[in-house]
Amino acid sequence: MIVVTGAAGFIASVVAHKLIAAGFDRLVLVDDFNRIRKEQNYVGLKNVTLVDRDIFPDWMTANGSQVDFVIHLGARTDTAEFDMAVFEKLNINYSKRLWKICCDLNIPLIYASSAATYGLGEFGYVDDHAIVENLKPLNPYGVSKNEFDKWVLKQDKQPPFWAGLKFFNVYGPNEYHKDRMASVVFHAYNQIVRTGKVKLFRSHRSDFGDGQQLRDFIYVKDIARVILFLMVAKPVNGLYNLGTGKARSFLDLANGTFKAMHKTPDIEFIDTPEDIRDTYQYYTQAEMQKLRSAGYHHSFTSLEDGIGDYVAHYLSASAYLKTL
Repeated sequence: MIVVTGAAGFIASVVAHKLIAAGFDRLVLVDDFNRIRKEQNYVGLKNVTLVDRDIFPDWMTANGSQVDFVIHLGARTDTAEFDMAVFEKLNINYSKRLWKICCDLNIPLIYASSAATYGLGEFGYVDDHAIVENLKPLNPYGVSKNEFDKWVLKQDKQPPFWAGLKFFNVYGPNEYHKDRMASVVFHAYNQIVRTGKVKLFRSHRSDFGDGQQLRDFIYVKDIARVILFLMVAKPVNGLYNLGTGKARSFLDLANGTFKAMHKTPDIEFIDTPEDIRDTYQYYTQAEMQKLRSAGYHHSFTSLEDGIGDYVAHYLSASAYLKTL
């Protein structure tokens, strides 16, 4: 039996579909299932058990002997939320409780960290445990993820296998419910549908051209593939970056979206708002050597191919991922 938390959400619902496709036919999906907008993310999954997130720790204590693996992707992910108490409850304390249960019951655990822990990248984007204490996330969400990572690295008692995954800029199907927190690809597509153009932030640095700000964009289907690999391979315990290792520009993303929609690019540059200008990231790129050294040798989906698949099979039809 495999547990997936956050299973009504974006990444976790895709992971659940991947597990079903790979032959794992006993899934326990954990989330707050009251949000109707998220229902289509998981409604097509067969022979699954739904458990509300509030009762899940008690459910685990009672049923943990039947659980083979926990994939903990549930979290509050709103980077514009500034009430730290929300993150303390959902991202830190809830995760600590689940960690302790997995330790007590000897259950392997994969959990979602975030590239938001790296802040402005003062220490680079390398998944080195030695720098975790020094990282300076830019918002409470990033702080919460880094605080849990710091706590984990201090624990003497650990699950038999664990991995904390630092997701970079994830995009792909099943993110319709995320509104302003949805990917740039999602927003670019919808801007083009509404207005025929895409608005990008102008550069306010002399070393970057307009639209040349760089991010490591990773397709959600690649996330699911890596998680399946880690479940089976169980390499060295630790934090792992999960990006492509190749930064791409927002201009590349916009042009790729126009191409996938068979439209001529029309891009407008606007000033970056002054209240975020000083902390705006101009470059992120995952160092992927640790995952490669662990034996993951699959190539990652290129930005153009990922956008093409996302637009053709999901966005253009308002469709949800149903199989992998």
